[in-house]
Amino acid sequence: MHLLTLLGEYISMAWHALKAHKLRSVLTTLGIFIGVTTIITIFTTIQGLNEYVIGQLSNIGSSTVYVEKFPWVIQGDFWKFRNRKEVTWNEYEKLVEFSKEADFIAPQVFSMKVVKYKNEKYDRVFVMGTNEQYKDTDNVNPEEGRFFTELDIQRNHPVCVLGPELANNLFKNENPMGKRITIGDRKYRVVGILEKKGTMFGQSWDNYAIVPIGTFRRVFGGHRGLRIAMNVKDVSRLEYLKDETKGLLRRIRKIAPQDEDDFAINQQDQLTELYRQLTGVLYMIVFVIGSMSLVVGGIGIMNIMLVSVTERTKEIGIRKAIGAKRKNILSQFLIESIAIASVGGFLGVAFGFAGGNLVLSQMDLSTGVSMQSILIGFGFSTFVGIVAGFYPAWKGAKMNPIDSLHFE
Repeated sequence: MHLLTLLGEYISMAWHALKAHKLRSVLTTLGIFIGVTTIITIFTTIQGLNEYVIGQLSNIGSSTVYVEKFPWVIQGDFWKFRNRKEVTWNEYEKLVEFSKEADFIAPQVFSMKVVKYKNEKYDRVFVMGTNEQYKDTDNVNPEEGRFFTELDIQRNHPVCVLGPELANNLFKNENPMGKRITIGDRKYRVVGILEKKGTMFGQSWDNYAIVPIGTFRRVFGGHRGLRIAMNVKDVSRLEYLKDETKGLLRRIRKIAPQDEDDFAINQQDQLTELYRQLTGVLYMIVFVIGSMSLVVGGIGIMNIMLVSVTERTKEIGIRKAIGAKRKNILSQFLIESIAIASVGGFLGVAFGFAGGNLVLSQMDLSTGVSMQSILIGFGFSTFVGIVAGFYPAWKGAKMNPIDSLHFE
């Protein structure tokens, strides 16, 4: 209780000291305010971007790997990857035959085609050929109708499944189920409309058509390179799947032990890790910029506190003469320094959130208040207040009371 009383007294004295020199206090907190505002603005913006990007990447699926010609993250000589062989249908069949770890395997081949229905026509629509296991490898479900059956794939039925955006554009006020649309120059019957996925980095994931892969290869050409999606029901088995797939492909492609892979096994984690590396650099830049402002602010607080200690030398002498100890004087000026920094920190947090949310709103991203950001803002300002105020407080605490009383 005595400690709380003392703390309340010190805070009251600090408040009166700030009020006594309003302009000086405002100028002193300016450096802290700028530093904390910078940190919180960028930190809030990055957090909003994190939520958006991680949410977008989750559409890919964490338990699926993709065998492709190119890695998703290319490091080094691009032409080394450009000159690789395409992933082939034969390799897909071998993986189906020999893989023990994969629960679902879906070959995927792509093209951009014209899609028409009556008077509606859309150029460069993304068209995919795949099999019935695609709904499990890529976690898609029909909103209406159904997905392909094994019989559709075996008999190369001229059927298709549409993304919701393409379905809405083509059919307007009609029910698309059972209707026939033209993809390229062939007719396909619509058997299903998939659930809405939204956008990723500004690109729609709902404007596409999917057809059986045998139909696709027969109509649009069977010599295109594939992408092979391989999925496990239990994500803990994903690494075993990757190791098995790598070994099988090296054997199928007859890659010598000393040679590196000429294929890529891609997964969601690669993009997530790349994004984290990029934001790690941004965090470092924020830290450096904010720290420079806080150092300047800390120097200003130290300078003002030294002036304050000198101006109040006689006050210190009187307090010591009536029984105040060194720790009391030290605490008094240290809390005053923390109070100055905390005012700048409080304003910096408020303006930082406003700035960050303004940036996010301009990008059409969700905004919010993070407790982590609040703690960072006040933590930085309090730390600067303690470091900057310690020397002036210590200097005041060790003053000789007799010399202090005779100070003019």
